[in-house]
Amino acid sequence: MDILIFIALLNGMVISSARVINGQLSTAIGAFRTSLWNHTVGFFFLTLIVAVFYWQQLSQFDWLHIPTYAWFGGACGAFFVATSSYVFPRMGALNTSVLIIGGQMFSAVMFDLLSQGGRSHLIQLLGVALITIGIIISTFEKHYNDK
Repeated sequence: MDILIFIALLNGMVISSARVINGQLSTAIGAFRTSLWNHTVGFFFLTLIVAVFYWQQLSQFDWLHIPTYAWFGGACGAFFVATSSYVFPRMGALNTSVLIIGGQMFSAVMFDLLSQGGRSHLIQLLGVALITIGIIISTFEKHYNDK
């Protein structure tokens, strides 16, 4: 379990670093070009990893039995990179990251609520809503004080 905690924390640091880098690139070339660059480099990086470590398994994979909805993950990822690249240089790393995490918590509670037949996760949803409202208020307060 310790290694999983380390990997999760490392992943958080990598994501934060990528957001900052993509935000800087976005100011130079735009959010959608940044997203295209990010995904092109990612494609070649993952192609290399798959070629080295998973080539045999890939040839046995049944591509036709992937559910249709599973293909939308890539579109969500591209949208995330493009919007993050646009927002990061305008709101700053901390505010953007915290708002993104708030959105992730909200959607996670909603997915749990919907997948479990609406069982009582309303307290969790309320908690996430209060945290997100607090984040938004602190973001507006900082923006107001900067003027």
